[in-house]
Amino acid sequence: MSLGYAEKLSYIEDVGNVGMTEYFDPPHVLQEKIERLALMVKKSKHLVVFTGAGISTSCGIPDFRGPKGIWTLQREGKALPEASLPFHRAMPSLTHMALVELEKAGILKFLISQNVDGLHLRSGIPREKLAELHGNSFMEACPSCGVEYLRDFEVETIGLKETSRRCSDVKCGAKLKDTVLDWEDALPPKEMDPAEKHCRMADVVLCLGTSLQITPACNLPLKSLRGGGKIIIVNLQKTPKDKKASLVIHGRVDKVSFLDNQDYKEAILQMQPFRLKRRTMQAKSFELVLKVNFIDGCGCQSVEINIPIDFKVSIDCFNPDKDAVLQRLRDTAIQDLCCGQNAVIERTAFLMPKSEVTVYAIVTNIVQYIKTSNVLADSLSNGNVKRQRESVNGTGTSRKRSKVHRRKSRY
Repeated sequence: MSLGYAEKLSYIEDVGNVGMTEYFDPPHVLQEKIERLALMVKKSKHLVVFTGAGISTSCGIPDFRGPKGIWTLQREGKALPEASLPFHRAMPSLTHMALVELEKAGILKFLISQNVDGLHLRSGIPREKLAELHGNSFMEACPSCGVEYLRDFEVETIGLKETSRRCSDVKCGAKLKDTVLDWEDALPPKEMDPAEKHCRMADVVLCLGTSLQITPACNLPLKSLRGGGKIIIVNLQKTPKDKKASLVIHGRVDKVSFLDNQDYKEAILQMQPFRLKRRTMQAKSFELVLKVNFIDGCGCQSVEINIPIDFKVSIDCFNPDKDAVLQRLRDTAIQDLCCGQNAVIERTAFLMPKSEVTVYAIVTNIVQYIKTSNVLADSLSNGNVKRQRESVNGTGTSRKRSKVHRRKSRY
């Protein structure tokens, strides 16, 4: 989680075990365990997932208890680790997105998180299916009417203190408070009660990236055992609850979540023109997910385009009214701040060589600030800043071949 969060916490002498040794299951053992995990998840009737800092390390957010964790280095008197990017720009990991897909498929019934990084909400997990036990660094709440405000910046305080903002409800107007707990703060019933309820109902509780040391949160998975449920732990370090678990996997959570797709590694393209090559078997179909990250100022941070690859090329061409499609996307961008819209505007098939080219239109919006006085400083201090949204579109191209073993994609 956030280094800023760790530095804001009150001092406490005993933070539990730190500097814990990391263990890695051998590849063949890892494969066998993940197959068991997949079967248990598939057969589950009420799956609950319990997450810790280990699912966010691949996002550039340091953990706490690992060999280079925040509290490990603090105890050793060493400098804190540096994050690879500002926390407000951290993107959800492969594991975060895998959990979203499980929820969409109706398999994941409830998610319990000890993290304060806000990535579960940003990934798309519905708020009503999420308990953030220790709070959210990007959220404020009204103590009077209970309304929550998810910000695009880290709230300046922790410990359920009053912030500098008020509830926007004209009938309320109470001062807002941050939602992040300090050491002495009790877990809020609003988060704890549904977490306990779903753990009692769970037939499988999947613990991802947590050392299961912080009480009382770490005891939640055990509540499933009373009803005959099973606990699965995926973590690099050993935990105090390992003996209670039906399955313990020592491996990185991203690799465990996506082992079925181990033939295809994630690629990050930063230099134009964007070119991506993948080699696979001709008979093996899959789906390519193209994620486009937008610059600061856009209403949404990114958009994803799902491109099915089945090596079957249609001879039909698809040429809709491009202007009409773009106008529809622009209208959506103006009305919806987080639009993230895309649509196919052209599809052309070729016989020699047999291939297909698809052109996508991608639309977001940008926030533009226009000063209304001659002096920008005066304008900002007086609050006279107008906020406008504009839509911006671009295109990308994908190509697939069906007669050769090599596959080339161009964007």
